[in-house]
Amino acid sequence: MAEADLGGNREPARTEHGDRGTVLDPGDIAGGSGSPGTETISAAELAEIGLRFEVDGEIATIVLDRPGKRNAQTSATWSALARIGENLPGQVRVVVVRGEGPSFSAGLDLSMFAPGGTSGQDSLATVATLGDDGFQRRVAEYQRGFLWLRRPDIVSIAAVQGHAIGAGFQLALSCDLRIVADDVKFCMKEPALGLVPDLTGTKPLVELVGVPRAIEICLTARTVGAAEAVQLGLAEMAVPGDELAQAVQDLATALLATDRAAATATKRLLQGASGRTLEEQSAAERAEQSARVRALFASS
Repeated sequence: MAEADLGGNREPARTEHGDRGTVLDPGDIAGGSGSPGTETISAAELAEIGLRFEVDGEIATIVLDRPGKRNAQTSATWSALARIGENLPGQVRVVVVRGEGPSFSAGLDLSMFAPGGTSGQDSLATVATLGDDGFQRRVAEYQRGFLWLRRPDIVSIAAVQGHAIGAGFQLALSCDLRIVADDVKFCMKEPALGLVPDLTGTKPLVELVGVPRAIEICLTARTVGAAEAVQLGLAEMAVPGDELAQAVQDLATALLATDRAAATATKRLLQGASGRTLEEQSAAERAEQSARVRALFASS
């Protein structure tokens, strides 16, 4: 795969759906969805933060790349994730999020708990001094790195092995689908640290397992293994660790076989279903289908 620079001021590279094996040159990667003037981010900047971004045809891969720290996350991680989403190349349909090494992500970097933090990055102590409005605005900025993974025009897949703790668990929950290795260890650690999960993970957790089970998982901060994750619906599939990459590739290939516009419209319908009545959902289906049929037969 090509390691890509992201730039919001260039035209997005395009490939035909059938050209899925083409690896794009890094210089051709550009922002396809961000607004004009979106801040760009280079591969070198990502490497310094501990991330890689790779594009192969219609599949983009985000790699948490701090294996020596079990891919622990910082405020810089979340800012970079947001910038990747804002500048995602226009041809991308599937986004895979994975971790380098034996762990997906062990959660918050311990430096965020230190009074001074790390140079150029937030510490919790520093953010606590902002006042309520300032604090909430800062957390909203962090959350942007997670929210874009639910966009209806893409399908996001978390490839999860080893530890997925706290922020790591929430990053996996931000994705549409989760394929896990048989050594996975999900844990919502925040309440045990005197915090709450605030990186957009509580809603998908409740939607997947229900309120009682979500309470039990969060307030005990216990570990959920692969078999239970599949049983509870936290993962679509569990495979041996050496088969994880192939299982994710197979799923991505199957997803790309579906018409892009129909997939986007269907995901949009499914995402809105829980907040609508049956009558409202039926109306939404009619509206989406009207657009699809008109598009299909417009040239006939």
